[in-house]
Amino acid sequence: MLDSETGKSNCMHKQNFSSLNSAGERNTAYVLLLTVVTMVAEIVAGTIYGSMALLADGWHMGTHAAAFLITLFAYRYARKNANSDKFSYGTGKVTVLGGYTSAIALGLVALIMLVESATRILNPQEIFFNQAILVAFIGLTVNVVSVFLLKDHHGHSHGHSHSHGHAHNHSHDHAHSHSHSHTHEHAHSHDHNLRAAYFHVLADALTSLLAIIALLMGKYYGLNWLDPLMGIVGGIIISRWAWGLLKQTGPVLLDASIEQEYIEQIVTVLEDEGAKVADAHIWKVSADHFAASFVVGSTTGQNAGYYKAKIAHFERLSHVTLEVNQQPEAQ
Repeated sequence: MLDSETGKSNCMHKQNFSSLNSAGERNTAYVLLLTVVTMVAEIVAGTIYGSMALLADGWHMGTHAAAFLITLFAYRYARKNANSDKFSYGTGKVTVLGGYTSAIALGLVALIMLVESATRILNPQEIFFNQAILVAFIGLTVNVVSVFLLKDHHGHSHGHSHSHGHAHNHSHDHAHSHSHSHTHEHAHSHDHNLRAAYFHVLADALTSLLAIIALLMGKYYGLNWLDPLMGIVGGIIISRWAWGLLKQTGPVLLDASIEQEYIEQIVTVLEDEGAKVADAHIWKVSADHFAASFVVGSTTGQNAGYYKAKIAHFERLSHVTLEVNQQPEAQ
């Protein structure tokens, strides 16, 4: 912002809408370590004892370990660059991108499950029930522990509250007045990055549980067809989780607008105060924060601070830029 007389910058502040989740990051690291240890143990045991079931589950664990690495990278990159000038509104979208990428990986896991299960229905294979049940129980135990490590944090993180704003008004004819404000509230916020990691361990736990049910029914009642059928059921459920996460994260990354009704409510308030709204945009700058930009014309001489105060009760707006063009009254 330039001073009207000197032309020099007289204000500058940093907008940062990053939601850092240190507990989620720490617990994801624990889950990654647990997953890698189990993966290595299963691959080594499968190689030594010639168990394809152990080997297959070991490499399957590797796909989830890769997803957890994405989650950790997103956390650490967001934290390291939280105050970087490279990001206009902070690194809030980095963890959203991590969640989106992990959701794609989750969808690929589901697709592989569906294809493999369909193949086994068409071409049944011999099942070594005792080995397979042992592997399924190992996987279920590891994933239940992982679910409990992540479940308290997968839906939200905590942010700190602070706010500041400024307004400038020029006294010249047809001058512009600008007002910027942004507020961080101490509240629960969505963590799509950790939510994706949570769905990965939940998907694995579900797969193991369905496998145990199918294998027990196959071992004791000869219902071998239940094993691939359960794989299809699990694949469909996991696909729905992946699609839901993509629908949550995609619009944030694409700067999707807030609901039109919400914009119309704000426009109505401004126009009731004698302002003619020429331009209005509201979009997400992180998983939980909306930024807004308005350009209005005023014939009443009111400044930007006045109009900003009139829409302050719209709590979903974390950062507002409002420009007022003073216009002469119609004769």
